[in-house]
Amino acid sequence: MKIAIFGASGGTGILLTGRCLAAGHQVTALLRSPEAFPLRDRVDVIYGNACDGHAVLETVAGSDVVLSALGARTWNKEDVLENAVPHIVTAMRQTGVRRVIALGSSGALPDALDKQPFWRRWIVQRFVYNTFLKWPVASQVSQYATLSASGLDWTMVMPPLLNNAPGRGRYRIDGEALPRNGSHISREDVADFMMQQIDSTQWIGKGVYITW
Repeated sequence: MKIAIFGASGGTGILLTGRCLAAGHQVTALLRSPEAFPLRDRVDVIYGNACDGHAVLETVAGSDVVLSALGARTWNKEDVLENAVPHIVTAMRQTGVRRVIALGSSGALPDALDKQPFWRRWIVQRFVYNTFLKWPVASQVSQYATLSASGLDWTMVMPPLLNNAPGRGRYRIDGEALPRNGSHISREDVADFMMQQIDSTQWIGKGVYITW
């Protein structure tokens, strides 16, 4: 299978890339700095960034599936998802590629915390989403809106806080809200779940929450 990956050099993206290669898939990765990417000799590299429509189109063309691990790398207003995801959607429409699996965030939808204890909802909404995560959350809201209106076979995987701990190989998923007391999960487990969606139709056209 031919897989296009955006955000391949990020913490989750490099795990996705490695898993795709281990599974025998042919990978095309859009990279701003290919020389720094440890798997560059094993992937088809497109030089550029995801805010360049031409580079995105070249990356998507000929693929069977698109994986995106794009996201803000700081708490500042970066607009990466606001700019990149529409380019990805447009490129997929132009090339006839249907399946896209994107890394999102549990803050993308207003009902994300409905299953959390009241004290946690209050703290997160008042002191997290409205302060230092204001712009990253806004970007995830934008990504969800773009994907849900795309007409593509999309899935947005929505974890809470990501960490670099070893994967446990088990996690909780929920299509309605973040599972109760869910507050973090490893990138390895998120990458594992995203890979499973390549051959699954369960969450097509949906966002899905995942946590330990």
